[in-house]
Amino acid sequence: MALMASAMHAGSPGRKPPDRQAAIESALRTVATEQAGIAALAAALDNGLSEPFAAAIDLISRIEGRVIVTGVGKSGHIGSKIAATLASTGTPAFFVHPAEANHGDLGMIARDDAIIAMSWSGESKELMGIVAYSRRFSIPLIAITSGESSALARAADVVLLLPAVPEACPHGLAPTTSALLQLVMGDALAIALLEARGFTPDHFRTFHPGGQLGANLMQLREIMHVGERLPLVPSGTGMREAIVELSRKGFGCVAITGADGALIGIITDGDIRRHIGSDLLSMNVDQVMTKKPKTAAPDTLVATALQTINTSAITSLMVVEGRRPVGLVHLHDLLRIGAA
Repeated sequence: MALMASAMHAGSPGRKPPDRQAAIESALRTVATEQAGIAALAAALDNGLSEPFAAAIDLISRIEGRVIVTGVGKSGHIGSKIAATLASTGTPAFFVHPAEANHGDLGMIARDDAIIAMSWSGESKELMGIVAYSRRFSIPLIAITSGESSALARAADVVLLLPAVPEACPHGLAPTTSALLQLVMGDALAIALLEARGFTPDHFRTFHPGGQLGANLMQLREIMHVGERLPLVPSGTGMREAIVELSRKGFGCVAITGADGALIGIITDGDIRRHIGSDLLSMNVDQVMTKKPKTAAPDTLVATALQTINTSAITSLMVVEGRRPVGLVHLHDLLRIGAA
């Protein structure tokens, strides 16, 4: 057993205590190298890559089927993420592993689909089966590669040629910068298609109904308190009555309306505490209220309302239509649905 353990570790570097400063310097070099890679990609999109990119967007926009993303190794991992991003932003897509494609999964690809094949070198032998299939049945093929004269680039209808950039790996072996550029290119395709389709937050919510993301894409009209639940008193109301209304409704605030029913102010627990020593009960709401309180429309996204609540350091937000209060959302409501 001892001999086996020694053999298992024979090719491994010896262990030694980590050098914290060296680790930090390594991280900075990695970030700098990958930043340079992103800059090179941006420069390419400003020049020769712009036309193929636009052609890829046009090609995908015209198909009636789905986008099939494929790749092997690290390119495959990135491709799987790109397929998920496309699908969640309005472009039907899924990932097909090239090895599985060679053993029956080619049947998942239809003539009205398009294929995005990813390979940094463009010479991945595992891709040749799916590439040949695309040529045989005239299925549009988009290549994401840095191999300008590679087998994949020669076969493709559109080549998104990534700039040849150094890897962050000091040995130039582990896919790092190359994987990042593939990811960025995939995101660029997904967002350009999203914008071309007019994909809205409502569409996004359709594909993300669960979790915090789904909660943040809800509208205030779906969660706000309405009707008798609203803490409202008219202008001129005495503070004694206003405090009763504030306590009875339990939101820590009471809204003040004018003669026309429009919202003109709000009184919170904090306002009451600030006026305790000034003969509060002999005053009326107009003397205590905060004028022009923060408000939102019923179709405001929960995410936007949460940002307003956080940046304004408030706990309740009045919902208005035409200046008239129609609802109220409390921070606890956002916690309840999982948005905060």
